Order: sequence, then structure tokens, then C-alpha cells
Amino acid sequence: MRRSKTQRVVYLGLLTGLAMGLHIFESFIPMPVPVPGAKLGLANIISLYVILNFGLRDAVVVTVLRTVLGSLLSGTFMTIVFYFSFAGGLVSTLVMGLAAALIPKEFSVVGLSLLGAVTHNLAQITVAAFVVESIYITLYLPYMLFFALPTGFFVGLTVNQLNKHYRPS
Repeated sequence: MRRSKTQRVVYLGLLTGLAMGLHIFESFIPMPVPVPGAKLGLANIISLYVILNFGLRDAVVVTVLRTVLGSLLSGTFMTIVFYFSFAGGLVSTLVMGLAAALIPKEFSVVGLSLLGAVTHNLAQITVAAFVVESIYITLYLPYMLFFALPTGFFVGLTVNQLNKHYRPS
């Protein structure tokens, strides 16, 4: 069944609001490990869900709105935290969306999520390397991936469940 333009805008608006809420909520969760930047990636659930149900273009819009508006509301807009979040979110959404569109049979939902988790961290490390003006920051990548892979797996499993129970009509 095809959605009307109004239904599409309403769905995407609600999903953007949900992604912002998850983005802000996650900023208040203390991580039990002393690894700067380690997060659960809850807002990425929405990004992947939108890729699978609405397409890459809409997912990019939701990701940009989520990172910009979420950082405005949490007080981190135009800080280094914003740049890490924006770069990681945008690059991972683009990579997941392109993989889903160009080689859909090669990646499961969990595989797409893991691909997104890895590219999110690569984008953040790239931004960090420019900020600190040192390539040695890349030595931090294995620690980041140690936490990103399990959370990417969780995000993929969650999106699988969402797709089973909540498919937009």
C-alpha cells in the first residue's frame, strides 16, 4: 500500500522526534566503562529503520535533523561533541543506506547495523584526527570498536523486531 505525502511527513516527523529523544536520553546515561565516546547508539535504531522503510534520502534528513536539533536541545551544538555526532551519524547513515540499496542481499539488518557502527567510529576518529592534528588518535579505534560492535548488534536486532511489528502502511 502506498502512503500519502501527508502520512509520510507525519511518520518521518514522529521518527525524527523519537530519534531526538533517544539522542538526548542517551546523553544522560552514564557509561560503566572509562572509554570516552562509548555510547549505546540508540538513535541509530531510528536511522536504520528509516533506511529500510522510507529510503536513504529520508534517513539522511532524519539523521541531520536529529543531530542538529538534539544537540541544540542538549546544549552541545557546534561543540566537538556535535561534530563527532554529526559526522558519525551522517557517514554511517550514508554507508548503511548505500549498502542496503546497492547490495541488499549481501547484508542482513544486523549486518547493516554493524557496518553502520564501524563507519560511525571511523568517521569520529577521522574528525578527531583533524581536531588534534595527529594520526596517532587512530590507535584509539580498536577500543571504540570493542564497544561499537556489541551495540551495533543490539541496534540491528532491535530494528529486526521493529520491522516485524511496526511496518508503516
